[in-house]
Amino acid sequence: MSAAALTTLAYVPQVVRIVRTRSAHDISWWMFGIMTLGATLWLVYGLRLPSRPVVAANVVTLALLALILVLKWRYGRDAAPAPLPARTT
Repeated sequence: MSAAALTTLAYVPQVVRIVRTRSAHDISWWMFGIMTLGATLWLVYGLRLPSRPVVAANVVTLALLALILVLKWRYGRDAAPAPLPARTT
């Protein structure tokens, strides 16, 4: 149960950061899309067992991931991200 709580709550600082900075340019659509698919599959697995802890953790995780994706859509397209610094060797 502790592992589920920690991995679920790990997304809260990302949500807070996006809301505070109103920027989500550095958030990867691919990474959060894949994580959303994974959490959805875990939710289906939990429903088929049935396992309340697995279901509960993944419902909360999906809610946080959905919020991050909405914030990415809202704040990730307002302005172009700053260019990366040139590499020097």
